[in-house]
Amino acid sequence: MIPHPFEYHRAGSLEEASRLLGELGEDAKVLAGGQSLIPLMKLRLARPSSLVDLNHVPRTAYIEQRDGHLRIGAMTRHAAIEESPAAARIPILHDCAGGIADAQVRNMGTIGGSVAEADPHGDWAPVLMALGAEVETIGPGGARTVPISQFITDAFTTVLGPAELVREVRVPAPGERCAGAFIAFKRCAPVYPTASAAVQVRMLDEDFCEDASVVLGCVGLTPVVAGEAAAALRGQAITPHAIERAAEAAMAAADPQPDLRGSVDYKRLLVRVLARRALLAALARARGESVEVSHEYVGR
Repeated sequence: MIPHPFEYHRAGSLEEASRLLGELGEDAKVLAGGQSLIPLMKLRLARPSSLVDLNHVPRTAYIEQRDGHLRIGAMTRHAAIEESPAAARIPILHDCAGGIADAQVRNMGTIGGSVAEADPHGDWAPVLMALGAEVETIGPGGARTVPISQFITDAFTTVLGPAELVREVRVPAPGERCAGAFIAFKRCAPVYPTASAAVQVRMLDEDFCEDASVVLGCVGLTPVVAGEAAAALRGQAITPHAIERAAEAAMAAADPQPDLRGSVDYKRLLVRVLARRALLAALARARGESVEVSHEYVGR
């Protein structure tokens, strides 16, 4: 179908984009990667009066290590993160970026657009929450930094105010013996996951876990922080029993809704499997092993 008519504005800076959004009103939308917005516009499920294009704003797509953080510009494409040597030092980022949809979406979609959309089935939010990331924004009131755990408030809802934009995502540099993994279950590559699990651990030695974070995706209106699952690992010797307790706790934390992807019970069982596999991969990586992680697909 053909989109509803709209005005097009090309921003030269994020400050200009913010100003334009303020002038154009609440019916104006931001165009970043466009992988969610454009299909909705074609179906006329979204009818913005104006689009403010960020694709020509300089210095908004970058990946750099600075001040103890990996800093990722809002317009950085998923594919750039997948291919980045700097991002590869935090393996869970590579897991996420490399598993998003298909090559077309990864080459066009942006991390800032994904975070700002706050889709409950998105990939980035649970991963960034497991890493303790922050989001820097820019708007009429200037810049501010918000922990990702506070940034997303509900399905498709964030703390972004009118005319406020995501400028940067900041991931704290993990220390020694820190590693994570992200695994999602999908019917096929281009679709959203049925469920996903992001696990990040910090080990004291080969067997003792100092800290852990377990965050679930697609099984709640926002990413589900599985606190009891992390508590089953934190300050514990990592035994098969501890791993099973963590996986069971992750399953209990899940709050999915039934849909065409599966029933509530099916999704909870899926979470247990995904959390266990992500945890095992994270533990192996924290011990210095090279572990390739890929998403799980129906029939594979």
